[in-house]
Amino acid sequence: MPAVLAVLTAGLMAFHRAVPNSAGHLGSLLEAFLPWLGLVVVVLLVLALLRRSATALVALLLPVAAWTHLFGGMLLPGAEPGPHDLVVVQHNVSDENTDPAGTARALADTGPDLIALEELVPPALAVYAQTLAPDYPYRAVRGTVGLWSKYPLTGARLVDIKPQGIAETWSRGLRTVVHTPHGDIAAYVAHLPSVRVRASGLASSRRDESVGLLGKAIAAEDLKTVLLLGDLNGTVDDRGLTPLTSRMNTAPRGFAFSFPAAFPTARIDQVMARSATVRQIRTLPRTGSDHLPVTARITLG
Repeated sequence: MPAVLAVLTAGLMAFHRAVPNSAGHLGSLLEAFLPWLGLVVVVLLVLALLRRSATALVALLLPVAAWTHLFGGMLLPGAEPGPHDLVVVQHNVSDENTDPAGTARALADTGPDLIALEELVPPALAVYAQTLAPDYPYRAVRGTVGLWSKYPLTGARLVDIKPQGIAETWSRGLRTVVHTPHGDIAAYVAHLPSVRVRASGLASSRRDESVGLLGKAIAAEDLKTVLLLGDLNGTVDDRGLTPLTSRMNTAPRGFAFSFPAAFPTARIDQVMARSATVRQIRTLPRTGSDHLPVTARITLG
């Protein structure tokens, strides 16, 4: 039995795109937790050793190879900083955060060039603005998302990623231009609709609709270099984010599981780039949010 399960686990990892998404978005649900199939391999290894099954041990080479192919690069050390690097921080600060000033100071103390925040609600927004202002004099805020920058920002505007069926005010997309020493960058900050795991599968229709709108906006962007920072409520392996991941690159190193903060199991806070390279992504210490902040290094040019 361990040998059979090992082959099935390897098949799920190697051919996860073949799992249908038509019923309950099961393919997306699998892909959201795909790295954790490595724990299944560990359990099967223990069973194989207890049973002293040589067949099972050989069969386990298949899922080990599949996991290493998919995620082994995430464990490699990061490359040395380059001369054209931009450091960014992405954080859903939570609308229930009781210490916005402490959160802002913790993010600023890491010294990034850009800080993207979501779930900005009054009066906390004023606290973030005041606390970050000394080190980040430039900011753009639309609705509940914002970007703070060490470099000038111009052309800030709302990006409409609101899915149908939401009647209330809903502004979760922002686009602005960052004037860096290495050239202008179109920066997008987004907070996509939440998904829910239910008995019927993954409820992600609104998220997927919003992804499509955001993907079209980025595809139509005139500036060559584009950064996307946001709580996308999906992992980079989730096919639901294909309208974004097919157009932009993500970090090849670092798992940076960001949610939930108490026991992170998935990275749904993302940093993506077009005509730039996301070199490495990692989490920062916990703040007053239910998400962990993530920071990434971007190589321009």
